[in-house]
Amino acid sequence: MTFDLAAHIAGLARVRVAAGVVFEDGAGRVLLVRPTYKTGWEVPGGAVEADESPLAGARREVREELGADFPVGPLRVVDWLAAEPPWDAGLMFLFDGGVLTTADVAQIVLPAAELSAFAFVAPAALDAHLRPRLARRVRAALSGGDVYLEAGYQTSPSRQSQVSGAERSSGMTPGKT
Repeated sequence: MTFDLAAHIAGLARVRVAAGVVFEDGAGRVLLVRPTYKTGWEVPGGAVEADESPLAGARREVREELGADFPVGPLRVVDWLAAEPPWDAGLMFLFDGGVLTTADVAQIVLPAAELSAFAFVAPAALDAHLRPRLARRVRAALSGGDVYLEAGYQTSPSRQSQVSGAERSSGMTPGKT
């Protein structure tokens, strides 16, 4: 039997990817945006398009959502989410946006069809505004980042078995060593 590379590739996992940016103000509060198409708040960002890198997606989403080309800094968090129908499994990236000055904030122009408001929220109040796993993800980014999460939780051998869908893998792929 010969190895069928095309069949192998067709059978590989496909995941959705989203990228957001954590911006702060001078008081250490986090910039959140309120979507018009769902309840709650989010960080600036969104779905990464086909063949777009997470960093490029984050930069594009910041331009689209905030109306300004604010710099996007280093990656702080990668969070793997198990599938929750109708959603496939996903990888969520959070990048550091740094501190926005008063002049930067004055440049923000929200797209009325997509976002109705923005606010700076103290880290202690994130749970009141964000879904729990996003609040955990943002707190991880604020704590210095460079973190891998699953459903917003840092992983460990004991925690990994508790996270829905966190199957252990040998890491081996046919044809790879």
